[in-house]
Amino acid sequence: MTITQNKVQDGLELVVSGRLDTTTSPELEMALKQIPPAKQILHLNLKDVEYVSSAGLRVILLAHKIMLPSGGRMILKQPSEFCRQVLEATGMDSILTIE
Repeated sequence: MTITQNKVQDGLELVVSGRLDTTTSPELEMALKQIPPAKQILHLNLKDVEYVSSAGLRVILLAHKIMLPSGGRMILKQPSEFCRQVLEATGMDSILTIE
C-alpha cells in the first residue's frame, strides 16, 4: 500500500493505493494520527484501493472520528468498485460522505 499526501484548497488529501488490510491499515492509521487538528476537510481518495478488509474499514471510520472534534470532516473520494461494495454491504455508506 502507498499513501500520498497532497495539500488541497480546503484541507488535505490522502491518496491510498493497493490493499487496505490487517497488514497495511496501521500505516494509514499512523498517517491519520499525524494530521494536525484544524477545521479542515480530509479527502481520503480510495480510487486505487483494490481490497479493503474489516481492519481497513476500522481505520476509515477512525479517520471520520479524528476529524469531528476539530470541526472538520472527512470525504471519501472515488472509492474503487470493491470499496464501494464493501461500504454499501456494511452500511458505512450511510454514515460517511462519499463522492
